[in-house]
Amino acid sequence: MKKLVFLTLFGLAAAMTYAGGYRVGLQGQRRLAMGHTGVAVVDNAELAFFNPAGLVYLEDNINVAFGASAVFSDVVWQNDEFGQMSRTDSSIGTPFYAYISYRATDWLTLGLAAYTPYGSSVEWPTDWSGSHLVNDIDLQAIYVQALASVKISEKFSVGGGPIYVNGSVNFNRNLNRTLSDIDGNRANVTVDASGVHAWGWSLGAMYNPTDKLRIGANYRSEIIVEAEEGDADFSNIPNSPLAPFNDTRFDASLPLPAELSIGASYELTEQWLLAFDYNRAFWDVYQSLDIDFEDPTIPDSENPRNYKDANTYRFGVQYIANDMFTLRAGYYFDESPVQSGYFAPETPRNDAHGFTAGLSVNITDKLSIDASFLYNRFKEVDESYNYYMENGENVPFEGTYKTVAFVPGLGVTFKI
Repeated sequence: MKKLVFLTLFGLAAAMTYAGGYRVGLQGQRRLAMGHTGVAVVDNAELAFFNPAGLVYLEDNINVAFGASAVFSDVVWQNDEFGQMSRTDSSIGTPFYAYISYRATDWLTLGLAAYTPYGSSVEWPTDWSGSHLVNDIDLQAIYVQALASVKISEKFSVGGGPIYVNGSVNFNRNLNRTLSDIDGNRANVTVDASGVHAWGWSLGAMYNPTDKLRIGANYRSEIIVEAEEGDADFSNIPNSPLAPFNDTRFDASLPLPAELSIGASYELTEQWLLAFDYNRAFWDVYQSLDIDFEDPTIPDSENPRNYKDANTYRFGVQYIANDMFTLRAGYYFDESPVQSGYFAPETPRNDAHGFTAGLSVNITDKLSIDASFLYNRFKEVDESYNYYMENGENVPFEGTYKTVAFVPGLGVTFKI
């Protein structure tokens, strides 16, 4: 029974890394509308996330961009062999971003960024078929970054800065497939960690070989998230020496992978702009989750995850219709890092196709309203999680997963 506690922490890892079962880029309405391209697009303060090296090329002294999105997601699991089906009942996620840059000199621009790349929630029905793996997850994480962008020449610049991460996670699952108290309530455990924090950094470069062509690259470092003295609370435990579960604390660490983005943009005419980004997430750093329990009766654990590196290919186009309206569209293909046999319901994360569109409405020459919409279609997959143990036996959890997400967003851009 004690081994069952180990799998609970998988949910902690899942929530931190995939924000409730999927991961989408929502760090700017203009960039999202173009397929989330932006490593080589100089447009507004959203560069603070995509490539801070480009901030120094913004024309105005102060540039501000902020906004939020509403994430509507739907995950369906079914097992045709046993006639079982469950659907998530997830609340609406509301990730946000806020960026500001200040031109200190002709060659130096300073900036500050705050954004939520991981933050959402997923809730499966009570006592569903996979409740021994996950019932619900709730995650909040905020990234704050100080930035500097330096123009080395008229054609080349660099930029970056330190990243501070702070967040919390709450995760619940049943202890196994059958255990309950005298009233029939399923025994479960809740893992809660708040004040989770970590440090990282990013570094970018931009090169402008011509007036129409820009090339950019941005590297975001691996971040080790430390959950220290988190709470593990057990409920509905039967009064039996065979179920000796007591509330305890735990420590765990989780590597968020380094990411490399390379991109280019080309201005076909004064109205048309094309962009392409390639992203590489170095997920192979996440091979296992190590857990240290404060209660000496619960042995420490190493849990295999065996993730692999994953790529994302992004394409975007922008059309300036007139002085008031700018139209955008894009597409991306996002590979999953989860390998066969490791497909857990807290991270039903398969390959995804993202279709995006949006526009900007220029209220004045200094103030714009930005809107975007993302339809994220995940590949239907028949998969299993093969590392759940019960009564000394391996009990795979299998099924077909269907996942979609709809994400409208609004933002504001203004310049001084």
